[in-house]
Amino acid sequence: MNRGRRGFLVRTGGFGLLGAGGVLVGTAAVAAEKGGAKKKGGGDEDVAPPEDLMREHGVLNRILLIYEEGIRRVEAKQPFPSETVAAAADIIRRFIEQYHEKLEEDHLFPRFEKANKLVDLVATLRRQHQAGRKLTDGILKLTAPAGAPVPGNQQKLLEAMRAFIRMYRPHEAREDTVLFPALRSIVPPKEFAELGEQFEDKEHQLFGKEGFEGVVVQVGKLEQTLGIYDLDQFTPRG
Repeated sequence: MNRGRRGFLVRTGGFGLLGAGGVLVGTAAVAAEKGGAKKKGGGDEDVAPPEDLMREHGVLNRILLIYEEGIRRVEAKQPFPSETVAAAADIIRRFIEQYHEKLEEDHLFPRFEKANKLVDLVATLRRQHQAGRKLTDGILKLTAPAGAPVPGNQQKLLEAMRAFIRMYRPHEAREDTVLFPALRSIVPPKEFAELGEQFEDKEHQLFGKEGFEGVVVQVGKLEQTLGIYDLDQFTPRG
């Protein structure tokens, strides 16, 4: 098991405190502060639990862009990219719902509830996870070959995609700016580091050696299929 991304956290967990974003501060972290995240072996970076979850939100955001492109094409009277949207929804199901959200539900939410901290927010996030899974069920069903020809299905599909986008943009923003930064205040440094190890173990168990990086490659290929991979095309001109 490649533990390079979080090995530094484990090796130094007993010597410093966790600062903003889960970065170690104090005498044991001077090198990390000067040179960025310490690397090991093949160049895998150390990633603290909040940072890990936030970058997974980056995958989610790129899928939302794919959904938006699908909606844009319908509104522009262009062919709907059903296969690409179905593949994107499958990544949502496997990577976001069955992995990322399960990490939150199994390891983060119970800790906040036990500490009686941000419990109202956690309750809302739990409800939104359930709502998101229902929407993904619909998107997968309506992008399946058997679903497309049925009259009215495309409108139902677009409504599900719009609802998914509308909910998850504020959902992930609230987690990134409120929930994740608060994690270090309820988890001791050693346990914080061990939590990162658990995250990585699960990631490689489900997604193999490539893990997160492999999923990013899959998303990039879908973006290329739709012609939205080139970041510069989103730059305003004039």
